[in-house]
Amino acid sequence: MTLQRPASLTDEFLQGLVARVPSSSGASWKLTEVYTGELLVELPQSTPADIERAFAAARSAQRVWAAWPLRKRLAVFKRAHALFLDRAHTTTDLIQAESGKNRRMAIEETCDPVMVMSHYLKRAPHLLKPVRRGGPIPVLSTSTEIRQPKGVIGIIAPWNFPFATGISDSIPALMAGNAIVLKPDNKTALSPLYGIQLLEQAGLPKGLFQVVCGEGPDVGPTLIDNANYVMFTGSTATGRVIGERAGRNLIDCCLELGGKNPMIVLEDAKLDEVVQGAIFGAFGNTGQICMHIERMYLPEPRYAEFRDAFVAATRRLVLGAAYDFGPDIGSLVSPDHMERVRSHVDDAVAKGATVLTGGRPRPDLGPAFFEPTILEGVTQDMLAGVTETFGPVVALHRYRTVDEAVALANDTDYGLNASVWGGDLAAACQVGRRIQSGNVNVNDILATAYAAKGTPSGGVKQSGVGARHGDQGLLKYTDVQNLAVLKKQVLGARPGQDYDEYVKGMLGGLRMMRKTGIR
Repeated sequence: MTLQRPASLTDEFLQGLVARVPSSSGASWKLTEVYTGELLVELPQSTPADIERAFAAARSAQRVWAAWPLRKRLAVFKRAHALFLDRAHTTTDLIQAESGKNRRMAIEETCDPVMVMSHYLKRAPHLLKPVRRGGPIPVLSTSTEIRQPKGVIGIIAPWNFPFATGISDSIPALMAGNAIVLKPDNKTALSPLYGIQLLEQAGLPKGLFQVVCGEGPDVGPTLIDNANYVMFTGSTATGRVIGERAGRNLIDCCLELGGKNPMIVLEDAKLDEVVQGAIFGAFGNTGQICMHIERMYLPEPRYAEFRDAFVAATRRLVLGAAYDFGPDIGSLVSPDHMERVRSHVDDAVAKGATVLTGGRPRPDLGPAFFEPTILEGVTQDMLAGVTETFGPVVALHRYRTVDEAVALANDTDYGLNASVWGGDLAAACQVGRRIQSGNVNVNDILATAYAAKGTPSGGVKQSGVGARHGDQGLLKYTDVQNLAVLKKQVLGARPGQDYDEYVKGMLGGLRMMRKTGIR
């Protein structure tokens, strides 16, 4: 198809971005414009030796960066905050070209690193400040909690939100004094590379933020073996492999993994609000959001009403390839992923499910377009019933009681996100508390939870370990040093003192401290 590429995406600009990726072998990967399948740029592929050199360079830069006063490090991000906003449309062009998402989702993705910067610029001085505490002997001893950077953080970013994860996950780690080695997905390496360029324009020392590229099995092991901590966003299967290897290396990791996220609509929910939420929940980012909705539970008395309104609204959605705000839904990330989504729908239909709308690829629009699809009659013997589809496909289910709805929502190995809709907020919150999920949104799909940068966001069950955001989102990138000081040698019996007398005094002292509240 013919599509006018944005003027910002010149060959010179794209070549400049990928030039920072090391590749001693000369191997490359064809990074294409998803809308058309046309080549954007040859992306260099890194060897294990390239990765080891990247870590060595990052460690050298990290020692200097960690020695900077915190206020000097944070000043970089104050400048970056403005720069990221000024260049948001260029970033959006890159995100659209490499991922195929519609412009609304792409521009919203550019806002995430800015929000993360804003939050931690306020919070980091408190979190990283040494905290002096009492020691075992009042007055004569102290213990100070000191936050030390871990060293070099390995970040493995997914293709669905490459800029938000690749850059946002790096910001608190850098503020804490670490260096970064990032492995973006080959399909979506351009926007994080641009983000790093902007950070360096804001004053981030060159060499501190390294990028290596390649397929996961080729790059991942060397990255994990050289990192002091790993942050990964992706599938549960890959997360297990990463967690096992990190464990063997005795390093910690944070894993945000898959989901099969439910939405429960209570009987007193407002129809129009539910439909609007369901449209975004099922089809936002073409269904390629870790926290998007794949299972919707509707109350039996209002099932037909909600179903018919949702189907009608879905049929009005506009699909298309455009670098403007026209289309409601963009492309899937690749033809391969489109085939995966189609296989889930075909499997469901073959086993008795009904397609209420959609269900087909749209090659007339581009090589990876798939219609927004609503299924009815999905069961757990179908791929779409238990496996994360990660596309614009949602299954509708009836329920008779709230207890049944909660049981159905929890009947999954996953627990990343859930959504509850109701007119009575207190009752809806009560339902939300019963759902086994790291994030639960009431009268929203996901943005209220994910955009609350002050609160940790992570998964439970098979949806992950650890969290991003909140105090935990920065402190996880640090080690704690306990600096203890004894001002006078009083720990132990004095020379010549009878040990029975020493023990009597020690036990008495402990009783006194407990009674007085000192310890």
